[in-house]
Amino acid sequence: MAINVYSGNFGSKELNHLLKRTLFGAKRNDINTLVGQSVTQVVDLLLKDLPLPNPPINNYNDTGYTDANVPAGQTWVNAIYTDGTANSRRVASFKSWWLTQMLNQPISLREKMALFWHNHFATEADTVDDARYIYKHNNLLRSLAFGNFKTLVKQVTIDPAMVRYLNGYASTKSAPDENYSRELQELFTVGKGPDSKYTEADVKAAARLLTGYKLDGVAINTVFDANRHDATDKQFSSFYGSKLIKGRTGADGAKEVDDLLDMIFTQVEVSKYICRRLYRFFVYYDITSDVESNIIIPLAEIFRNANYEIKPVLKALLTSSHFFLPQNRSCNIKSPVDFVVGLAREFEIVFPDASDYVNVYYMSDYLRSTASNLQQNLGDPPNVSGWPAYYQVPQFYELWINSDTLPKRNIFTDRFISTGYTRNGKKIVIDPIAYTAKFSKPEDPNLLVDEAIAHLYTIDVSAEVKKFLKSILLSNQVTDNYWTTAWLDYKAAPTTMKTTIVQTRLQEFYKYIMNLEEYQLS
Repeated sequence: MAINVYSGNFGSKELNHLLKRTLFGAKRNDINTLVGQSVTQVVDLLLKDLPLPNPPINNYNDTGYTDANVPAGQTWVNAIYTDGTANSRRVASFKSWWLTQMLNQPISLREKMALFWHNHFATEADTVDDARYIYKHNNLLRSLAFGNFKTLVKQVTIDPAMVRYLNGYASTKSAPDENYSRELQELFTVGKGPDSKYTEADVKAAARLLTGYKLDGVAINTVFDANRHDATDKQFSSFYGSKLIKGRTGADGAKEVDDLLDMIFTQVEVSKYICRRLYRFFVYYDITSDVESNIIIPLAEIFRNANYEIKPVLKALLTSSHFFLPQNRSCNIKSPVDFVVGLAREFEIVFPDASDYVNVYYMSDYLRSTASNLQQNLGDPPNVSGWPAYYQVPQFYELWINSDTLPKRNIFTDRFISTGYTRNGKKIVIDPIAYTAKFSKPEDPNLLVDEAIAHLYTIDVSAEVKKFLKSILLSNQVTDNYWTTAWLDYKAAPTTMKTTIVQTRLQEFYKYIMNLEEYQLS
């Protein structure tokens, strides 16, 4: 069964929906650049392979601390591990750097996929406790973001951050640790649905197979130690076709990982489970029997036929008629990271120049800490399952909004349309006049309301809401000219008084837009 490619109108509204799901916020310039292209052309651009970003740097030297091993402005990712103080500062550097990649992303799905895989192959920086491993793990997720899934699973299995996080480094033939072998099956590959019938014996057999890996803190890698590896045969259940994986001795013991993954990847459930995860992340959390039959199963077939390449699945999903159905728009609640980064990108907040890296990292860290206060601490999900909003039945995304987080979201948007955030004399803040000036005819209050709503929401609002928004621009006066004159007078002679009149009304205008529930939706 083929998945139909979307053939309806593909204008700015459809682009906005696609870009808000695949990027962190949709910049007007990106929308304007892509209008006129087909959905396939845009998705191909989103899936284009790009060079990896430069690694994080030492932004953290200050009057109270200097990293003796890493000069200011230089990367620490290959430096020696010295002490907890240096490490904690490097972890903070990594988190700020990651958020900066989101802020500066090109028209590419890679950053959204890096977050998807971070949630899927969840590790916690607090537990891994080595910034170098954490960066290396993140770089792996980014480099294979839409590459081959089987390759990604293999690399994650021997990745030092994962080996540390799930105790693989302590797993030996005399005491095999079951943590990773369990999560490899339950969370990373076949899942725990009704058709995932692996057994406890399979977990134990896989744990024995995965013994022998230890960490090399100098090389910043894992090393296979044949003396620690269980080289006996491993018997698996009927779910895996009663497969017997023959034990291997010496250095060949490391090849048993490939035998294990070959066995796991013969299961059709792997492709269906991953396609369900992608669907819930990019489309909607409720997978009905109709969606399972008409979307998940065909996507899974595409996945298997492509030898577990991720890109064909993403292309089929994001270009599908199903993706653009009215009921699949504005049905997601923005994650905290999407919420804070999307605001900064869509309102084109001006950050310090890249050369002022200390303040760039500070500003990114403020946004990161805001997302953390909204229950999404980048780099430190609650546990190996990731954030509950991506998997917890039946609430899913609805978990992001509660009596604690909604007021905090409103406080954040209120702050950025008014005073912003200041550090070291540098400020990040929404400039409502600069943002408004880029609309087609800012002096027309009717057009301004329509265009602002069309950009900042992916759903239309009632005539009453638009009327109220317009009344803010008119300061409750009756005629449109009250706003038109104020804007044109400001443009002709931007004195302090004329600027203040326009600025004050626009601040109230955008504050109201961001306080409405539609702003929380994607």
